[in-house]
Amino acid sequence: MFGALKKIVGLIRLVRFELPFSAGICVVMGQVFALSEFASLMITISGFLSVFSISASILVLNDYFDVETDRINSPVRPIPSKIVSHFEALFLSMILLLIGLFLSYLISIAALLISIGLAIVGFLYNRYFKKSGIAGNLMVSFSVGMTFIYGGASVGQPFNKVVLFFGIIAALIDLGEEIAADAMDMKGDLLINSNSLAIKYGKKTALNISGSIFFFVVLITFIPFIINWFSSIYLVPILLMDFFIIYPTFRLLKAQQEEGRKYIRWIYLGASAGLLIFLLMRFFEI
Repeated sequence: MFGALKKIVGLIRLVRFELPFSAGICVVMGQVFALSEFASLMITISGFLSVFSISASILVLNDYFDVETDRINSPVRPIPSKIVSHFEALFLSMILLLIGLFLSYLISIAALLISIGLAIVGFLYNRYFKKSGIAGNLMVSFSVGMTFIYGGASVGQPFNKVVLFFGIIAALIDLGEEIAADAMDMKGDLLINSNSLAIKYGKKTALNISGSIFFFVVLITFIPFIINWFSSIYLVPILLMDFFIIYPTFRLLKAQQEEGRKYIRWIYLGASAGLLIFLLMRFFEI
């Protein structure tokens, strides 16, 4: 019984719950930005769960393909530590993908097509482009930004200007995180002949590029308020998000491997918290 429980926990760890959860929140925010109100309960839940499932599927597949690197960088992950087998991980990834595609189909054909596109990009990245450096980084950040576009598409407005803007914000934050994470993972990446910016130009250069992206994000977060897209009360969650981007970025520039991963996580969770508070404020019409 203990072994079965350990395996279930290992499968849950493969999903990395907070990442798909944030992807689902971005979908709901895309809906809200497009409509200036919440979509119907069915569309909201289906949109959230569909992208949650597809994102989780891609993350599990990442561990499936990345086991050799994880033996160096993260040996306690479920597959290299042999808590979960390769087959079990692949099976979980396929089930999650089918759930996500089915829910997308229930929303609309446009949502289904975007979901298929995200799944294809995720597979190509995990199988072929993870070692490619900036090309792989851009594929991941594109997928993250597309969660907002998916939200807009789920309510018939994929090209809404506010949706596009926040999609760009999300993509840039993720791009900075991807480049910084590569700088923290140089030891394992060298063994697999990765072409990351950190390996090509050095850790310091990669972190400086990442930091520049984060600071640029902070600057452009004020654009919606300058052009009156939102009332000033919504500066509160945006400023919170900006703080949790700026402070960890300063610390990240001088961080070692494990400490650096911690600050990257702070940036991710801080940005997610700011977006979630923004969404809750919208819900309660503050």
